[in-house]
Amino acid sequence: MFTKACEYGIRACIFVALNSMEKRRVSLKEIAQSIDSPEYFTAKILQKLAKGKIIYSVQGAQGGFEMEEAKIRTISIEDIVLVIDGEVAFTMCVLGLKKCSEVNPCPVHHKYKNIKADLKEMIKTTTVFDMVDQVNDGHSFLKIFELE
Repeated sequence: MFTKACEYGIRACIFVALNSMEKRRVSLKEIAQSIDSPEYFTAKILQKLAKGKIIYSVQGAQGGFEMEEAKIRTISIEDIVLVIDGEVAFTMCVLGLKKCSEVNPCPVHHKYKNIKADLKEMIKTTTVFDMVDQVNDGHSFLKIFELE
């Protein structure tokens, strides 16, 4: 459902939030390595997130990326998706057809409609804090926490 950029954007927000809660800014390089994304691609994603006021970029020797604690608690997956992919993430056909609609449905349109509604509700109500909390509680993990 999400583009690769969006997946990386969600992971980046979790990583930045985890560090921000520890009062630590993180560099582009740290973020890219932690979410397993090419640095140049991560830079573009972080630029969109900063422009959308999801995260903040601080210049200088003590610079890096951070997220305000209030935003960690209120920013949802939906907010991140809208900044990176826009509305198309919620309106596109599951089979990628351009003219899929209620009037001209694709073969799985009606079956997928309820799943799509449930998914949209989940991403609307799941905050960055919820995801960080899952990682901190050990119920979920990011690549950065895997034991290798």
